Amino acid sequence: MIKIKNIDFSLCMSVYRNDNPEDFVTAYNSVTTEQTCKPSEVVLVVDGPIPAELDNVIPQMAETSDIPLNVIRFAENQGHAIARQTAIDASKYDLIAIMDSDDIAAPDRFEKQIEYLVKHPDTDVLGGQIAEFIGEVRMITGMRIVPTSDKAIKQYLKSRCPMNFMTIMIKKDALRRVGGIIDWYCEEDYYLWIRMAMANCIFANHSDILLYARSGEAMYQRRGGWKYFQSERGIQRLMLTNRIISLPQYWYNVLGRFIIQVILPNNIRGFIYRIFFRKQNANH
Repeated sequence: MIKIKNIDFSLCMSVYRNDNPEDFVTAYNSVTTEQTCKPSEVVLVVDGPIPAELDNVIPQMAETSDIPLNVIRFAENQGHAIARQTAIDASKYDLIAIMDSDDIAAPDRFEKQIEYLVKHPDTDVLGGQIAEFIGEVRMITGMRIVPTSDKAIKQYLKSRCPMNFMTIMIKKDALRRVGGIIDWYCEEDYYLWIRMAMANCIFANHSDILLYARSGEAMYQRRGGWKYFQSERGIQRLMLTNRIISLPQYWYNVLGRFIIQVILPNNIRGFIYRIFFRKQNANH
């Protein structure tokens, strides 16, 4: 019987100038010292110049655990896609975990994911559910619940992004087959899932909450505007061209996004996301 704690995997993260040092340390600790199943290494990309206050916490974090920390620095900011792919390319192991620099992982996140992958070895990428919070973790504002089975995920992909990117564990071989993480404005994850679906990769999402994500008006503001809409429309056109969606589905997706992302003001957009695109948690 394979012991889950004997399976090596790399944890890939990136940090850039606007990240909060305290939140970064909290995020890092949540996926290293506080995990029941720890990564074999951490590959951290510093995406361009960062303030001294943020830079100073990196050597401090390295001292908090015996997990090897490989730090890669960019002279200029390159963006999430390049930073993440660079970390993956530099990783030693074939199984990769992704984490953002301001979220908080559940302490048994990796234990649950490794256990699932051992039982389902054909799975190429495994994500999980997230709870969004403002301020403190106990202040849950909603949950982004995504489908769990491969079939349901590929159906969901036709209308919305089917994976919570900051929760995933992914096989490096599957990434190589589709060309890795490629930049697409604010949509590099959705673009990746589409290419993986076209390559017949196997998806899964764990049914449990694996991560707590920071929320707020700034998050909804980033999901609006003409440039963001143009990026989303490009994703829909890509699916239409590759016959993933029909023409009526394309126009339904595009018109809905135009209304929410271009016409509505940020406060109304946030309300729409919270009410219609997030599951409200009555237990918090």
